[in-house]
Amino acid sequence: MSRRSGVLEFAVLGLLRESPMHGYELRKRLNTSLGVFRAFSYGSLYPCLKTLVGNGWLIEESGSVSQDAPATPLSGRRAKIVYRLTAAGKDRFEELLSHTGPDAWEDEHFGVRFAFFGQTSRDVRMRVLEGRRSRLEERLDKMRAAMARTRERLDDYTLELQRHGMESVEREVRWLNELIESERAGRHQRGGAGQDRTTERDEGRPPQQDQSGDTDGPPRHRGGSLPDPSDDTAK
Repeated sequence: MSRRSGVLEFAVLGLLRESPMHGYELRKRLNTSLGVFRAFSYGSLYPCLKTLVGNGWLIEESGSVSQDAPATPLSGRRAKIVYRLTAAGKDRFEELLSHTGPDAWEDEHFGVRFAFFGQTSRDVRMRVLEGRRSRLEERLDKMRAAMARTRERLDDYTLELQRHGMESVEREVRWLNELIESERAGRHQRGGAGQDRTTERDEGRPPQQDQSGDTDGPPRHRGGSLPDPSDDTAK
């Protein structure tokens, strides 16, 4: 499985864990909730769905079509297939959610993993955040060394482009430091799983669930959004 298809599988299973959807609804969620998938088409999504169905992780059911669904959906006929996560699919998503290896730190994967941090246990969140920070610090060291070697040979515009790329990575490292500190503080300062669920019930929101029973996450970053890895123009 390619890296690109692997991250799509993870995102599809994660979104369908929230609720069943037909293909068009799923594509909209991928586009609007997970910006890395803005360029995805039915040509990419449909084979992924079929593979997941074949693996027993999804089932296809007849269902109604939302009013904004296109006239020509996934398979060339009116979209009446709703995809629902199976018990095996939930287990598969939990397995993927627990992965903390290098793939989880890369630009494309990290953004999608972060989007599902609300369903991820704190220890896994910490390993992913620290791994991402370590990867970016390595990238910064290489960028600084490259700039030091080539500074005298570069024109002002190329030098400015490299500086912009380096500042983008530095900005994300600072953001990761804030998140990591918030996670660490949360271990001691928050009331734990019982308090979180009481608060959620009082506010009329369903409690999050994960393997650890502890899903409370860090405060929203001051910038309000995940730094865009595409800003790194000088990898």
